[in-house]
Amino acid sequence: MRDKTIVTHFGYEKDSQATMAVPIYQTTAYEFNDSTHAANLFELKELGNIYTRLTNPTTEVLEKRFAALEGGEASIATSSGMSAIFNAVANVAESGDNIIVASKTYGGTVTLSGHTLKRFGIESRYFDVHNPKMLEEIIDDKTKLIIFESLSNPSIDVPDFDGIVKIAKKHNILTLVDNTVATPIHCKPFALGCDLVAHSTSKYTTGQGLALGGILVERKGLNEFLKDNPRYYHFSTPDESYHGLVYSDLPLPNFTLRVRLSLLRDIGNAPSPFNSWLFIQGLEHLPLRMKQHSNSALKIAEFLENHKEVKKVNYPGLKSNVNYEYAKKYLHDGFSGLLSFEVNSKEKALKILDKTKLFSLVVNIGDSKSIITHPASTTHQQLSSEELQKAGVPEGLIRLSIGLEDVDDLIEDLEEAIS
Repeated sequence: MRDKTIVTHFGYEKDSQATMAVPIYQTTAYEFNDSTHAANLFELKELGNIYTRLTNPTTEVLEKRFAALEGGEASIATSSGMSAIFNAVANVAESGDNIIVASKTYGGTVTLSGHTLKRFGIESRYFDVHNPKMLEEIIDDKTKLIIFESLSNPSIDVPDFDGIVKIAKKHNILTLVDNTVATPIHCKPFALGCDLVAHSTSKYTTGQGLALGGILVERKGLNEFLKDNPRYYHFSTPDESYHGLVYSDLPLPNFTLRVRLSLLRDIGNAPSPFNSWLFIQGLEHLPLRMKQHSNSALKIAEFLENHKEVKKVNYPGLKSNVNYEYAKKYLHDGFSGLLSFEVNSKEKALKILDKTKLFSLVVNIGDSKSIITHPASTTHQQLSSEELQKAGVPEGLIRLSIGLEDVDDLIEDLEEAIS
C-alpha cells in the first residue's frame, strides 16, 4: 500500500458490528475466557488483551497503521512524544551508559538528556548533525543510542543522514530519529538506514491540537541487529522480572515488545483509547494537510527572506538555506510547515508576537491554525545564553507553525506585525 491508502485502511479489521470508523474501545480491562486463557496471556503462550496499560484494540490500529506508514516492523503508542523518547532511552541504557544527542533539538529533549537522565546515571553527549565525524570522538563502549531529528525544532536543520548512519552502523549503535516535524509524508528515516523513529502525535498527527500522545516505531529486521549485540546484552539474556524471558528467543519485534512488557508495565505511560482514536482520524488526512502546510510555509519563508526587518530565515525549502541540499536529498514532496526567522532583538521579537492577529501565541506546532512562538522565553527558557546559542535559539528567533488558513492572509498579518 502507498501512504494515502495506508492512512485510511491499514490495520483495521472490522469487528462484528462492521463499523466503517474504527471503534473506541474505552475500557481499562478485558474478560478472559477462563483461568487457562488468563494464565496463557500472562505467560505469552497466547497473544491478546490483558489491560489497557499494555494493549488496547483502538490503540493497536493506530500502532499498526503508523508502523506501516513509516515502513517499519512495529510500533508502540505512548502518552506523549517525550514518553516515546524516554522509553527508547530507558529500553537500552542504564546507569553508567551514555547517549549521544544532536546539539540542536527540541527543548524537551534538551532537558531530558541534559538534566533528567543525569539523575538516572546516564550521560548525554552532543554532536553537530552536519559534522557526523564528531561522533567518532565521543562514542565509546558504553554508548547506547544516537538521537537526532529529521527536521530540528526550532532551528529547522536537516541532518546528514548518510554520515550519521554510517558511523552508527560501524559501531553497532542504534539510531533514533524524531520525525515529528517532517512526518512520514516528507521523510522516511528507515529508508535512510535508521533504526528507530519517534513522534509526538500531539502535533501533525492529530492536526488540530486535540490530544497528547507519542509513538515509537522500530525498523524491519531490528531483531537480528539486537541479538547477541554486546551493547544490548539484555535482549539476549534472561529478564528476571519476567520469569527469565529472553526477548531474542521470540519472533516478535523485540524492541517494542520490551517497551510494552517492561516499561509500560512499570512506568505506565500509555495513551488513552480516546486519544488513539483521535490520532487515527488525523492520520486519514495527514498527506493532504502536509501538502498545504508545506506549500504555505515555503511562500511565507520567501516573503520573510525578502523583508528588510528580518535578519535570517530558517527553512530548508529556500535555495539560500544551508540545509537546502540536505533537504533535496533526504526529504520529499515538501519541507513541512515549521519555520523560524530572526530579528534584531528579543524586544523586537516579542513586539511581533503581540501584534499578530491570525497567529496564535501557543507553544505547540502542527495545528490547523497558525502558531507563533518565541522559543528563548518559552520552550527553551530553561537554557542559559550559551546553551541557547548551541541549540540554535538566539533571543531574536521567532518560530512559526503554518496552519491551513489562506496563505495571503497570513502574509498580511506578518507584514503588519513586523513593520
